[in-house]
Amino acid sequence: MGSLGWAVAFSVLSAASYAAAAVAQERLAEHGQRGWARWAIALLLTGGGVVLHVIALNFGTVAVVQALGTLTLLFALPIAAVRLQIPISRAAWVDAILTVAGLALILSLSVESTKPELLGDPDDRRLALITLALVAVLSLAAWRAGPRVRSMLLAAAAGTAFGIGSVLSKAVLSAVTDDGVRSVSPFAAIAVLVFSTGGYLLSQLSYGRAGLAAPLATVSVTNPIVAATAGVIVFDEGFRFGAAGLVVIAIAGLLMTLGVIGLARHAATRSPSDDSTGPATRAGISA
Repeated sequence: MGSLGWAVAFSVLSAASYAAAAVAQERLAEHGQRGWARWAIALLLTGGGVVLHVIALNFGTVAVVQALGTLTLLFALPIAAVRLQIPISRAAWVDAILTVAGLALILSLSVESTKPELLGDPDDRRLALITLALVAVLSLAAWRAGPRVRSMLLAAAAGTAFGIGSVLSKAVLSAVTDDGVRSVSPFAAIAVLVFSTGGYLLSQLSYGRAGLAAPLATVSVTNPIVAATAGVIVFDEGFRFGAAGLVVIAIAGLLMTLGVIGLARHAATRSPSDDSTGPATRAGISA
């Protein structure tokens, strides 16, 4: 199996782990962030997703690995369905098919992973500072918004942090592979930890008032868009067939985005704080 195949395999496993972690995070939010066991389960599943994601980055491009991260929302649906014993709606299946179709197009045009150029101190610092500024703006705007918009903005901030964290992780892995651990930029390593931890905390906060699906969809869309854009700019990643390939990738990205947004639309129409909202509606599944 080639490097792309390994990247897909580890990315799928990572997405499944993240989906289970998202369900655990929602339950934690429903209990007012209380319970050491709930925190431990959420952290363990998130940690497993992180490890598998980093391994996938070692085999594939940032764009491909991050795009496959949208499978998190697809895995969350059956997990929630089993948990609540309610079937997934037909409309949700249609949106799931759109998401998978978009991913299939992206994978069909993806090239095998190449060794990215190493990031120097000015580049990684500039990238990290720009990301911190963007995350700060989204987070500050969230506290001035209503409950649902607040959750979406916090999720967008989390997706941005996760996306750039993956780009910097790729740079760290490349440095270790080429010249050993001593060649790793301390700033880049610290930035990876900061963005990973910050992204986790922001995503946890985003589940407080909007259930599971809407924040998860926002993270699932923001994360690959930010990471893929940075991957193209920082690592000069690309796809087959030049300009024509980019047009197809844009169409594939649109299909994937519509699918993910559709899954969120068919999910919770009311916040978990609404007493009339049942758990099945919040989980994004219906009879």
